[in-house]
Amino acid sequence: MGENEEPSSKEAHESLPYSDLDPSRWRDYTDIETGSLWLIPNRASGNGHRLDYHGNYVPQIATQLFTRFTKQNDIVLDLFLGSGTTAIEACRMGRRCIGVELKSDLLQSVSEKFPEALRENRIALLSGDSSSEVIPAQIKDQLLLWNEEAVQFLLLHPPYHDIIRFSDTPEDLSNAPDTETFLDQFKKITSNGYRLLEPGRFAAVVIGDKYTGGELIPLGFYCMQAMQEAGFTLKSIIVKNIEGNERGKGRATNLWKYRSLKGGFYLFKHEYILLCQKPFTRSVKPRKPRDGKK
Repeated sequence: MGENEEPSSKEAHESLPYSDLDPSRWRDYTDIETGSLWLIPNRASGNGHRLDYHGNYVPQIATQLFTRFTKQNDIVLDLFLGSGTTAIEACRMGRRCIGVELKSDLLQSVSEKFPEALRENRIALLSGDSSSEVIPAQIKDQLLLWNEEAVQFLLLHPPYHDIIRFSDTPEDLSNAPDTETFLDQFKKITSNGYRLLEPGRFAAVVIGDKYTGGELIPLGFYCMQAMQEAGFTLKSIIVKNIEGNERGKGRATNLWKYRSLKGGFYLFKHEYILLCQKPFTRSVKPRKPRDGKK
């Protein structure tokens, strides 16, 4: 079907297996992003969302993803829960959420954001290392309590390696001694998420790149490769602006412009949302050396 063609009668009555949206009503969905460039001018507030933790992502990302790729009462799994953005938005939109957070004190803070009734029936919060074998077993136990066999959406928002140190815990990806270790640990987490996700359903990774020693480290593309190696099919690479974060990093001054000109690099204005899908038949791509050598 071409860009200017109307959907046929068959297409107009076709429902989606992973969403409550009706494609035939596409004109009505003016707030739903279908392009690969997301320009979000500021962070949404209210509905329980607060900028109370460094490193959390904007709620609008969850809103867009959950609207397009989940149904009412679906279960969203977040293996880097942080301050609870995923859980808050999932609950607001009529979804359920299982969240895993390494920092137990932070998890307690997130728990206090929800009334007891929601914690019992809609939200499950687990403390632990998402790369371990213990966490998948605990998630499966929770799924059994909800009479479910799998989750319907996977969201991963890992640390951008060591840009921000979130704790002193060795299992924390922000403490990985090098990029290779970071990616190996991330791959274990993606594999756990893959096993828990229902076939045919979607996953998203929110990630950015970093500079180290004057060299760009493309974390986003490395994480994309890790998702593919775990068995996921890449569906889209979405680029989102992060200009609203610059003031906190000192970029409101001329210092960063000076450093950019002197160092021969460009300041980050974006991060990635990597949209992936778990196929009905597993197809794992062979791992290739990152230096391109065989």
